[in-house]
Amino acid sequence: MSEQAPSQQGNSSTSGAPGRLSPAAMPVADAARMLSRAGGRRVSEAMLRADIDAGAPTNPDGTVNLVHYAAWLVKEMAGRGD
Repeated sequence: MSEQAPSQQGNSSTSGAPGRLSPAAMPVADAARMLSRAGGRRVSEAMLRADIDAGAPTNPDGTVNLVHYAAWLVKEMAGRGD
C-alpha cells in the first residue's frame, strides 16, 4: 500500500477522479497548502482554522470552498480598510 496524504486517499472531485482535490471542497490542511503555493506566502492550517473561527465559511462537512473563502477574505479586508 502506498502512502498518501489522508485527504487524498479515496478522495474524488466533482468529476469523480480519485486522488484529485476539488477547489469547492478542500480539507483545511490541503487548502492551506494550496493557498501557500498559490499565494507566495505561507498559510498554515492554524491560520486557516483561525479564520474559520472568525467566521470564514466552510461546507457542512468542514471542507473549504476556496472561492467562498477568497470572497470572505476580500470582504474582511474591505471592512478593515486594507
